Amino acid sequence: MLSVMVLARFLLAASMVSLCQAQSFELKSPDGRLIFRIEGNKYRVQYSGQPLILESAIGLVLDGAAPLGPSLRVGTTTHTTHASEWKPVYGERALIPDRYEEAVVELQETIPPRRQMQLIVRTYDEGLAFRYRLPAATAIENEATEFALPPGTMAWETHGAQARYAKVPVDDLKPNAERPLTLEYANGVYAAIAEAAQSDYPAMRLSHPAKRPGAVMVSLAGGARAAETPWRVILVGQKPGDLLEHNYLLLNLCPPSKIADTSWIRPGKVLREVTLSTKGAKEAVDFAVRRGLSYIEFDAGWYGFEYSDESDASRVQVDPLRLRKEPEYQGLDLPAVIAYAKSRKVGVLLYVNRRALERQLDQILPLYEKWGVSGVKYGFVNTGSQGWTRWLYDAVAKAAAHHLMVDIHDEFRPTGMSRTWPNLLTQEGIRGNEEFPDATHNTVMPFTRYLAGAADYTICWSTPRLKNSAAHQMALSILYYSPFQFMYWYDRPADVDETNPALALFDHLPTVWDETRVLEGRPGEAVIIARRSGQRWFVGGITNGQARTMTVPLSFLPGSATTAIVYTEGTTPREVKVERRSVSNRESLELKLAASGGFALELQ
Repeated sequence: MLSVMVLARFLLAASMVSLCQAQSFELKSPDGRLIFRIEGNKYRVQYSGQPLILESAIGLVLDGAAPLGPSLRVGTTTHTTHASEWKPVYGERALIPDRYEEAVVELQETIPPRRQMQLIVRTYDEGLAFRYRLPAATAIENEATEFALPPGTMAWETHGAQARYAKVPVDDLKPNAERPLTLEYANGVYAAIAEAAQSDYPAMRLSHPAKRPGAVMVSLAGGARAAETPWRVILVGQKPGDLLEHNYLLLNLCPPSKIADTSWIRPGKVLREVTLSTKGAKEAVDFAVRRGLSYIEFDAGWYGFEYSDESDASRVQVDPLRLRKEPEYQGLDLPAVIAYAKSRKVGVLLYVNRRALERQLDQILPLYEKWGVSGVKYGFVNTGSQGWTRWLYDAVAKAAAHHLMVDIHDEFRPTGMSRTWPNLLTQEGIRGNEEFPDATHNTVMPFTRYLAGAADYTICWSTPRLKNSAAHQMALSILYYSPFQFMYWYDRPADVDETNPALALFDHLPTVWDETRVLEGRPGEAVIIARRSGQRWFVGGITNGQARTMTVPLSFLPGSATTAIVYTEGTTPREVKVERRSVSNRESLELKLAASGGFALELQ
């Protein structure tokens, strides 16, 4: 069944409730390794017997009132144990565990006006999360939430959702870093500060206060009026790959699906149609059928100049600046293209810039449903503030009402809300192939941006502007999760040499998975990830600008012999060597990667 549901199989009693009242409170994860302790308005976290978060403040900075935090004390605490599993509509794994200890901690000021607030805390084996809850909607200017980190902690910072990453000491963290913020501790532990369930609240950014060595503080992208905040999340693991394997924690913290029938939500590979013409679109459909793609997408320009408030997204009028010179590639009969695509079992997606979205959303969504469109790509949306966050999720909900899937582009980053609105298949918020990043950047992504969820990296193949090898590009299609996976981003069908046997990997590749394992990797160096769909495994690996030999253990395979299709470096960076060999789970493969190189395996 495709709909999201909580399975009736509880592993522990789901509501073992205890009440206690004390000046402090301690909450352990189910396996006991993670310990959260609160006393007054300060908390600390221990992991595997060592400090993860040193004494740190909690609280809210209110608009027009004294801060709520400095004089708080712990009151009555309600403790609950929960253990279940649930099946997502799609994802990086077919079944998601949801096991935690929860405490609702009553906090009260010790001085007048003796205001109250609740701190809701959940401890998981994979990390922890907490949020604030007020008695009524209140004007919030900022948060006083701190994350004080042990000496020697390093952070992978970026400023802007599509910017580069840099590894810096926490004390050198610049203001308003993006989340998730991945942390590397001096003792080898990895963690990431993230945000979950941000749907009606300003986005969280992270800054280093000048007078607080080692500390990171929440800084909101504007004020809010709310009775409850999103979850502040700390993912934790013994190695960096643990963070990606456990990124479902953000989904667990979001409400279940609000879409009753999800049968129309179909992940798949997408080809951008770049000619904006009937002929080019039909060629794209035919290419999609040959190459195993599910959708074509009309990007900016199909309804006019996207940055003009005069452009009308309810009718076809190709932007004159994007018209092709060849006469045969002029003229776009969109109804004819949609009908042709449907006859060949290919869907059509339409891009709409925020200027038209903000004016015409309620008009175009039912219209696109009537046209037979499969989904909409929201472009250059406003992000950050509470108002624009609310508007955007309302726009996703309205798309669901008209059976339209959504891809949000540019600065938007997810916080797990695809669980609630699974018609939101992917989003950008990443420095992808439009920017032609180098190999080192690409090795950072699985341990930073992809902790937040799917990202539309727009994988390229033929364009000469690529900085990394063709085998590297092939690996990215496995490493980088996106239920809408855009392939051949800068390529027209005529640009692609379809006789190349390496393209079989792109043809066979799923975009959603039943199982995901990080076999090896460190941000900035190299990464190997194995993903399973049904009985098939796909493995991708890349290196930074340094050549290296990578070892791929195959212990995850069934015991019987398996055929491996191996895609490795050719004699030039743009060539890929393809070979078949028999392998089993008792062996490992050693593969030599050139600088900025990669490899891919298809295990049948």
